[in-house]
Amino acid sequence: MSAIVQFESVGLRYGTGAEVLRDMDFSLSKGHFYFLTGASGAGKTSLLKLLYLAQRPTRGRIRLFGQDLSDAGRDELPSFRRRIGVVFQDFRLVRHLSAFDNVALPLRIAGYAEEEIASAVREILDWVGLGDRAGARPATLSGGEQQRVAIARAVITRPELLVADEPTGNVDADMAKRLLHLFGALNDLGTTVVVATHDLGLIASTPRAQLMRLDRGHLVDPTGAFRNPPNSERAERRP
Repeated sequence: MSAIVQFESVGLRYGTGAEVLRDMDFSLSKGHFYFLTGASGAGKTSLLKLLYLAQRPTRGRIRLFGQDLSDAGRDELPSFRRRIGVVFQDFRLVRHLSAFDNVALPLRIAGYAEEEIASAVREILDWVGLGDRAGARPATLSGGEQQRVAIARAVITRPELLVADEPTGNVDADMAKRLLHLFGALNDLGTTVVVATHDLGLIASTPRAQLMRLDRGHLVDPTGAFRNPPNSERAERRP
């Protein structure tokens, strides 16, 4: 299966400090589901920033959607970013917009008709349990509700690559399972999914997923790290 992401000898440092990521050599296959784990400070958020193009590597090469980004100019990056859905740990909702309009934003930017937008947004808000909160602004939503709006916004365009940073950290266990099911459904449609999490139970409940583990900026055993977590039972494909 073709790779949607390839890292070749990638390193990243901020300013003149030590590298926070080093010697990153791996590829992510199109249509696969990955969990990214590691202790706090291991470099998970930095790796995600490279994946969704918020950061450029200090060294090495990254290929995304089959194209080498080494020489890509700033004006070329938006076209790549439109193919990526991102769930940020701090949500990054637009404060003056309602939940409905926050979720609709990527579709409006892409030029969809308002009738299509209304139908799609209502469906996804119902899925994440916020159908009755469509008109609410972020300040009136709980942390878990804001998280669900952020996830709905990230998946509304059915992106080719979905990158999520601790996407279930502010919701209860039942909603975490429901959101993971949503990611699984999107994965079934061909989206490559990368979820950073500390939740070992979440990982164990998703036998379809492959595991990537970071240790102090280094991907541990990259040739064998993409495996199911120990002691997890094989189950049907959908989580």
